[in-house]
Amino acid sequence: VQLQASGGGLVQAGGSLRLSCAASGRTSSSYDMGWFRQALGKEREFVAARSWSGGSTHYADSVKGRFTISRDNAKNTVYLQMNSLKREDTAVYYCAAALLGYSDYENPEIYGSWGQGTLVTVSS
Repeated sequence: VQLQASGGGLVQAGGSLRLSCAASGRTSSSYDMGWFRQALGKEREFVAARSWSGGSTHYADSVKGRFTISRDNAKNTVYLQMNSLKREDTAVYYCAAALLGYSDYENPEIYGSWGQGTLVTVSS
């Protein structure tokens, strides 16, 4: 499956953005989806994940209560709604798809497909 992330940009602290991740190709399979981010000079970190069925969602502690992951399977699109943004949320955000292994959702190695990344910059 191919993933195309979009929706990044420049926003003031306290503001909101919604990222989108459109899937194409082998979308008939049931993929669990995740969002990761990588700030300059730091390692890639888990942000949020949602199972294909939608029955399970998980968030990093740093974004819990502020970010929401959702998906529209009919549109093959996953969203990341980000509210109350902070400067430390500044990073390149990546969406990713996994066929197996959702129980290990924080591990980037279970995700076989990745989007190209979209930059989110939060200013003070």
